[in-house]
Amino acid sequence: MVREVHCHSEAPHAQESLAQRHAALAAQYSFSESAILSRQARRESNARTYPRRIPLALKRAKGIYVEDVEGRVFIDCLAAAGTLALGHNHPVVVEALEQALRSELPMQTLDLMTPAKDAFVEELFSLLPSGLSARARVQFCGPAGTDAIEAAVKLVKSATRRPTMFAFQGGYHGMSQGALSMMGNLGPKRALAGSLGGVQFLPYPYDYRCPFGLGGEAGEAAGIAYIQNLLGDPESGVLTPAGMLIEAVQGEGGVIPCSPRWMSRLRELCTQYDVPLILDEVQTGFGRTGKMFAFEHAGITPDVVVLSKAIGGGMPLSVVVYDESLDTWKPGSHAGTFRGNQLGMVAGLATLRFIRRERLDEHAAAMGKRLAAHLSALAKQHACIGDVRGRGLMLGIEIVKPGEHDEFGRPLAGGELASALQRACLRRGLILELGGRNSSTVRLLPPLIITETEVDRVAEILARALTDIERSARGVVQA
Repeated sequence: MVREVHCHSEAPHAQESLAQRHAALAAQYSFSESAILSRQARRESNARTYPRRIPLALKRAKGIYVEDVEGRVFIDCLAAAGTLALGHNHPVVVEALEQALRSELPMQTLDLMTPAKDAFVEELFSLLPSGLSARARVQFCGPAGTDAIEAAVKLVKSATRRPTMFAFQGGYHGMSQGALSMMGNLGPKRALAGSLGGVQFLPYPYDYRCPFGLGGEAGEAAGIAYIQNLLGDPESGVLTPAGMLIEAVQGEGGVIPCSPRWMSRLRELCTQYDVPLILDEVQTGFGRTGKMFAFEHAGITPDVVVLSKAIGGGMPLSVVVYDESLDTWKPGSHAGTFRGNQLGMVAGLATLRFIRRERLDEHAAAMGKRLAAHLSALAKQHACIGDVRGRGLMLGIEIVKPGEHDEFGRPLAGGELASALQRACLRRGLILELGGRNSSTVRLLPPLIITETEVDRVAEILARALTDIERSARGVVQA
């Protein structure tokens, strides 16, 4: 279990030398938050997202804390969308990067080998379940997970010679054109008047809003029967796909976990019909859900695993790990200038070793259980909380409109209330993000090093923020 002495999650005020450096920079640049945000709004693309809901200009960060240019300190439960498994500027990552820079390690090597890359691959393979590691191959991709998704799709299409893919409603796999075609959310697709074809969408086991109106085991069974019918019925009208792409816990789709029972049955179907199973572990990988990989909760072995975010220790890096039987593509079938990012491998190696040594997967399971208990208690006190769900330190609170239901009797999504809760938390020093249908799910992705005391503090801020928005809804002026 993680000892607090190793967590290094203290607020950043103690680092005076760093404060002095920022003071020197302040003499050269305007650090007024309003001025910085104003310049950003004028100069950056209209596609920017986070600053619209989290209007901060950050100056420095340490552990689970960030500080803005006005000196306000926040608990960061976004952690770069789950990228920062060890939090900001963790000593083992900083030391690894500094040592690499002092040693004149080449920063970029395309796919040429270095001792750093060799050590990284050895560590990565040692973390894979034995059923995969014994037959694994790895492809280094561009800096983001979406590029690894593209590589995974190309891989299975090359190996099977099939043109289509299966994906799931509510899924999120990145924003490139190919990844968008497998995204559940319709918003980004409408702007493009559609997306690349050849994708069949399947129902995901979203228990709170079951697509079959059943829920529980009955809903899961209906979903599996539907998928089996598509694959096995010669009159289904649907071609056998090159691969099936899925998240064991949907992240952007609203922190929706599938049950181990359902995932295990899906694995059986993929084996039966010779469909490569691709697990998108970009956000869930490396301890986030309480196990090293989210698919391990079901005890299965996927054919392909897509990894990014935490794998680079905060540096850009993405890879595809897959069964050697799929390795049929030709040299140069997938490439990318930054696939040899040595600093990403160095930082990633330090991060993966620390996660293993300190058993952060187990720590995430324990801290996630503690946080989920707090959230469940809040759900009993606040009618606007419709559902609490997730795994490990990947948790979601679905906000609903109390007393309002759709034609199926399901509570209406409370997107506006969720946005108000996000703002109320920010005012009280807590950064979190929204997701899911109508952006009604409040998502919590704190660094895996979060302590019991910090978990309790997050829950306390959420409780006060919930009271804030309820008072506001009743027209009560907050003192």
